Amino acid sequence: MDRNSVIGFLLLGVLLVGYIFFNQKQQAGAAKEKARQDSIAALNQPKTPIADTVSLATAAAGGKLDSAHQAQLTGEFGAFAAAATGSVQTTTLENDVVKIAFSNQGGQPSSVQLKQYKTYDGAPLMLLQGSFNRLSIEVPASPTKVLNSADLFFTAGQPQELAGGVKTISYRLNTSNPAAYLEFTYSLKPGSYVVDYTIHAVGLQTMLPGNQNYLALQWNAQDDKQEHDMQNERLNNQVHYMYEHDKHDYFTLNRTSHEKLDNKLKWVSVKQQFFNTTLIAKKDNFNNADVNTKVPESANIVGQTFTTIQIPYNRANDFSFPIEIYYGPNHYKTLHSFDIGLQKIIPLGTGIFAFVKYVNIAVIIPVFNFLSGFIHNYGIIIILLTLFIRLLIAPFTYQSYVSQAKMKVLKPEIDALKAKFGDDQQGFGVEQMKLFKSAGVNPLGGCLPALLQLPILVAMYSFFPSSIELRQESFLWAKDLSTYDSILSLPFNVPFYGNHVSLFTILMTVTSLILAFYNRGMTDQSNPVMKYMPYMMPVMLLGIFNRLAAALTFYYFLSNVISILLQFVIQKFIINHDKIHAQIQENKKKPKSKSKWQEKLEEVQQRQQASQKGKK
Repeated sequence: MDRNSVIGFLLLGVLLVGYIFFNQKQQAGAAKEKARQDSIAALNQPKTPIADTVSLATAAAGGKLDSAHQAQLTGEFGAFAAAATGSVQTTTLENDVVKIAFSNQGGQPSSVQLKQYKTYDGAPLMLLQGSFNRLSIEVPASPTKVLNSADLFFTAGQPQELAGGVKTISYRLNTSNPAAYLEFTYSLKPGSYVVDYTIHAVGLQTMLPGNQNYLALQWNAQDDKQEHDMQNERLNNQVHYMYEHDKHDYFTLNRTSHEKLDNKLKWVSVKQQFFNTTLIAKKDNFNNADVNTKVPESANIVGQTFTTIQIPYNRANDFSFPIEIYYGPNHYKTLHSFDIGLQKIIPLGTGIFAFVKYVNIAVIIPVFNFLSGFIHNYGIIIILLTLFIRLLIAPFTYQSYVSQAKMKVLKPEIDALKAKFGDDQQGFGVEQMKLFKSAGVNPLGGCLPALLQLPILVAMYSFFPSSIELRQESFLWAKDLSTYDSILSLPFNVPFYGNHVSLFTILMTVTSLILAFYNRGMTDQSNPVMKYMPYMMPVMLLGIFNRLAAALTFYYFLSNVISILLQFVIQKFIINHDKIHAQIQENKKKPKSKSKWQEKLEEVQQRQQASQKGKK
């Protein structure tokens, strides 16, 4: 065995040992994280108040517990022993947009249905359902044990209808002290997605530790699958929050994560792709929040959140804290009406393109809302919106075509300069700038209009996938404009493409290639990168756009078609190349005054040219 082989085997051994060490470390970290998540889940899952099921059955049947079982209840639940057992009963409050069922177990919402929406497969859209979802206050059973109110049975009041059609119901958690209790009151206005939720604590300060100046609100939420594309749903499953100084932030749910929000909060929201549940502090801000998230390996669960919110508690004998709970759609106008920045949960522009949200807010959304006020076919609305945008940028488009025409007229002279200077790029650059200046041509004239159009293109990229108005709206072969259109489902997954064929994406790609071919004379054909890049980009983006909303790919396709038609009409019937050539020749004859910047630029170019000659 030679030396190279020995070194090779040693390196392989080192890599193997390193891999084993790294893998063990990862497994240990994963096990630790799993244990933490399991403990959180166990803490917040509904619990059977006592293990003795016979006692539970006896209590549920209205029978009396013997002294031993009564002592057991008192020992485990302290002042809340009387609320440890009971039978589950539900009461419903509803209006024309939402239907909410409340349970006396926990005195909390047990299900929320949005009546004007359906899931992707036509089922009722349940924004909240199942025992995982909880809204609970921590209460003390003893100096060393804390209970969740979600595990206890409340006494339900009679539902009432107040003035203005407001429906209300209250739930009271009694203690062994008649002067101490915890009460939850819920109110629902007509046509509103908001539930007014008031936490009312009377005499609770006598049961809490003397230094505790907060109440812990436990909020568990499970987001079930509602849309066709689970992958896209999970990318949009986020926790948003607003600090007291109007600083908005968010994070996306991943497999397991933990976020500590240490400052005062105005609201905390669990956002899905098109809907959200938000807790809004009305009187005082929340102290802080601790958020744990989980994305289960499930085909039906998008994500889960375990949130503990600290409510400021002044230890008054009669304490109230009002909260608004929003169960509803991510509709920009609706969320904006709260005037607390809740509309910021809608991704109208993020990252380096965050500025495009102002284009969406100032231009796109008002025009879209105006058109949808009297047109009910959203495919037609997209067509009209596209025409409006192209009309808006028409001056820039025309200027771009004129600049391209000027460059086309000058191309023979530029080619002659290239042949004359050969590899002398500095010399060619100086003479080319002189040519442009003498002809009165701005070499960036074609780029700047395209650059000015970029914010609108990116704004549409953000707007269409986020617009709930397009959800489950059909047009042509697309059954749902908010997700991809599929004309063929593949029995296998194509890498970087997917398992379906989107026709709008193919049409967008084909028209992009036609545009690139039509503009081939505007690029440097001697440079392989510049020559082939316009053709490569549409093909490279094919896989990305194949999963995007049909409304977006339809818009880009339509915009490409308009560009092709405009370019043909303007260059064939509007722009006179002979007249442009004559104008350029006239410009060359006019005396040119140089600005200080131009003089400095030419001086630098001449120095570089002289330096290169000196080196040669």
